[in-house]
Amino acid sequence: MIRILFVCHGNICRSPMAEMVMKYFVRSAGAENDFYIDSAATDYDEIGNSMHRGTRNMLVRNKIPFTDHKARIVTPDDYNDFDLIVCMDEENLRHLERRVGADTEKKVRKLLEFCGLSRDVADPWYTGNFEETFADVEIGCKSLLKKLLSQNDSV
Repeated sequence: MIRILFVCHGNICRSPMAEMVMKYFVRSAGAENDFYIDSAATDYDEIGNSMHRGTRNMLVRNKIPFTDHKARIVTPDDYNDFDLIVCMDEENLRHLERRVGADTEKKVRKLLEFCGLSRDVADPWYTGNFEETFADVEIGCKSLLKKLLSQNDSV
């Protein structure tokens, strides 16, 4: 089983969007028994809060099912428990290291790296543009899943 954790600042916009989109893609590929997918925050700002309404709206608009989500903080145990930790931006990478320590096992990556882009996933908290964020998450998750299924192994 491949265990993936998506991470962003507050765990209410980008990372739960990526979690739900990836779960949908995995189910659609018939590989749900091969993956465990979750999400978490690098900062305490939104802990316990539900997904942002903009995230929920984009999931509904794109017919992506979702579960009741409550933001949680990433922990050092998460580093040990997950095979791949996927951050949304450079700031998340820095804050993640502060929470879990150095990436000694090379399991931390940025989402858009999987589709050959070096930029961050657009942050709708600042832009309000959830369509742009969804487009980034969709292409990143599709590319990640394609890579994982083609390797039939972890990244």
